[in-house]
Amino acid sequence: MTANGWFQVFFFFALVLLCAKPLGVYMAHVFEREHTWADRIFRPIERLIYRLTGIDETHEMAWTEYAVVMLLFSLVTMLVTYAIERLQQVLPLNPQHLAAVAPDLALNTAASFTTNTNWQAYVPETTMSYLTQMVTLAYHNFFSAAIGIALAVALIRGISRRESKTLGNFWVDATRASLWVLLPGCLIYALLLVSQGVVQNFRPYDQAKLVQPQTVTTTGTDGKTSTQTVTTQSIAQGPTASQEAIKMLGTNGGGFFNANSAHPFENPTPLSNLMQMFSIFLIPAGLTVTLGRMTRSPKHGWAVFAAMATLFLVGVFVAYYAESQPNPLLHSVNQHVTATQAGGNMEGKEVRFGIANSALFATVTTDASCGAVNSAHDSFMPLGGLVPMVNIMLGEVIFGGVGAGLYGVLIFVVLSVFIAGLMVGRTPEYLGKKIESYDVKMAMLYVLIFPLSILGFSAVSLMMPNLGLSALTNTGPHGLSEILYAYTSATGNNGSAFAGLSANTHWYNLSISAAMLIGRFLMIVPMMALAGNLARKKMVPPSPGTFPVHTPLFTVLLVGVILIVGALTFFPALSLGPILEHLLMHAGKTF
Repeated sequence: MTANGWFQVFFFFALVLLCAKPLGVYMAHVFEREHTWADRIFRPIERLIYRLTGIDETHEMAWTEYAVVMLLFSLVTMLVTYAIERLQQVLPLNPQHLAAVAPDLALNTAASFTTNTNWQAYVPETTMSYLTQMVTLAYHNFFSAAIGIALAVALIRGISRRESKTLGNFWVDATRASLWVLLPGCLIYALLLVSQGVVQNFRPYDQAKLVQPQTVTTTGTDGKTSTQTVTTQSIAQGPTASQEAIKMLGTNGGGFFNANSAHPFENPTPLSNLMQMFSIFLIPAGLTVTLGRMTRSPKHGWAVFAAMATLFLVGVFVAYYAESQPNPLLHSVNQHVTATQAGGNMEGKEVRFGIANSALFATVTTDASCGAVNSAHDSFMPLGGLVPMVNIMLGEVIFGGVGAGLYGVLIFVVLSVFIAGLMVGRTPEYLGKKIESYDVKMAMLYVLIFPLSILGFSAVSLMMPNLGLSALTNTGPHGLSEILYAYTSATGNNGSAFAGLSANTHWYNLSISAAMLIGRFLMIVPMMALAGNLARKKMVPPSPGTFPVHTPLFTVLLVGVILIVGALTFFPALSLGPILEHLLMHAGKTF
């Protein structure tokens, strides 16, 4: 670890902290229908959309209607995405004449982008046409993010409203999230990315002549090997900057290229790397301020922010420390910091980013359910790879995805308040609302669905040698980590991977599709039920026994509850994966 590396970490965090309040206040104005500077631009467009679609913007929805409308909208758009993938060979904007996507992979991709996961079991530049990338995948990048924001706002309304049967209007909230927040941000962001060298065009791929021809040996399906000399390389390109912007700002993460944000056409400079990390955290951090403003308790919003920030900084420290250490199995290699090398574990990392920015990016992208990567998580040291996995296992609540991170952490807030009430022997209260048995049941249902999907699918895959284990390129504890990470990433709607797992198989495409849909939609239902129940409650004045939710003590309790739930649930699996791998590596054993 170096002073320069830590300076970059704290500069990034200071930038997020500086911008969280103005953005959070702005979003509070947007969703409370208060005046903003953007009304003159977007209000006429909003009215036109409602007029064309027949939406009554004054109509308020109960939690059941809100949830059903959201589920049906997501289902229809997922089916449309599947259809376009299957028909892309006969559709325009396909200069490379790419074939139709296979049925199981098309389903996996449609589910992935609908759920804001962006898990990619394919090579984008050789699988998806420009039309598929723009019309379906980028579309979902916008609306899956907008839906997450809308759901978080609905839960905030459930907390702040009293004796109300409604939580707002899904169509209005999703439209406002897109028009007022995502679209203007992406327009400016895409131009900044272009200024750094991110490509934006519709040209067919270029063919570059190699300076040194390469001899390649391949094995065919019949088992015979063939050798050929390669003299040219295909240089993929396309409308990258426009999709890179919403990929990061919407915490989607799916790359236009297979190398994702390690590719120089997606992330060419240190400044573009900083912008990408900053944009991942920007909206989730701002939503904590929105929470404080809409509930009329700004200090509570900052207490939630402090809990997220604490977990983030701990994760960065562990990942940075682990990756800065020399690999104990490489005895003959100088792995210390010098004027000509970064030192530590540089395997799977871009030289232009180094260890500090690779560890920081890995922590940020898994804290925020983004899944974009600028390094290979599979090549991290065991404890370095443990950090991204644990970040997701904690429920993607360390800032989390846009909207999803906030409503996820509010579930833990309810559990924390409930535990505090048990400790003092009083009915727990949260911002003037009594937390009763129904609320705790819905919160626990939300919490239990998550590990059931991860551990259940992982166990089944480990028990089936011909389906689950045959896709592994590593054995031993790291092989376990690859499978565990895949289902953790899918259920957490993150999308990153330990890429040693060859996931483009019938089993993994279908099972990971199910995990992504469970992690998104099955968990939303109890959250919305909780929001609806809170909205119906009366406000009660605080009493001497009320546990304050704006103090450092509350922040400590919230962090403790998040860690305890994650540790108790996943520690046995982690002890057989990355923890065991770390111990065996220091004992001189490899797999």
